[in-house]
Amino acid sequence: MIIFEVLLYMYIAMLSQDSAIKVRLAKLASHDTLTNTENFSAYTQDIESFFRISRKDNVPLTMMMFDIDHFKHVNDTYGHLAGDRVLQHAAMVVQTVIEENDSNINFYRTGGEEFNLIFPNYEIGETETVVYQIFSAINNMEVHSDEDQISISISVGVAELTNDDKSPIDFYNRVDNNLYHSKRNGRMQVTIA
Repeated sequence: MIIFEVLLYMYIAMLSQDSAIKVRLAKLASHDTLTNTENFSAYTQDIESFFRISRKDNVPLTMMMFDIDHFKHVNDTYGHLAGDRVLQHAAMVVQTVIEENDSNINFYRTGGEEFNLIFPNYEIGETETVVYQIFSAINNMEVHSDEDQISISISVGVAELTNDDKSPIDFYNRVDNNLYHSKRNGRMQVTIA
């Protein structure tokens, strides 16, 4: 009986460890370890789901996309560790703004210095407070790197899902076009359309 109990205990311990490993692997598969945000893979899954729900239930859906202006210059001038610090600080600022406003807003790092926020059940006008809080906070942020203080700015694009968006890619492209409108017209601005 004692042998059976020992074997049972070992088996349960192994299952618990296996379960913890699976949870950790799932998190690693859906999260960006540098910024502790969700990653492009999680974004892809979520936008498909939000798009489908929005269409089915006729609920609003808005997306914000931003990237850090002249990020290559930051890496080239201050080094990649400084660039990593900039990304981490920007992500922390955004997460703080989300927590202060609505934890249902979803935040992703979708590319090198590109981030997306999905606002489920938000019309475009309802996002402006959060969008401009993020915009202002990051544009007034300085990141310390060794002896340097790095000032950064972001360009932003925002759009609400419309009937013309036949797929999540159509929606993404409209938000992306708004972001590039901000970048082409001087950077450090928000384009909402």
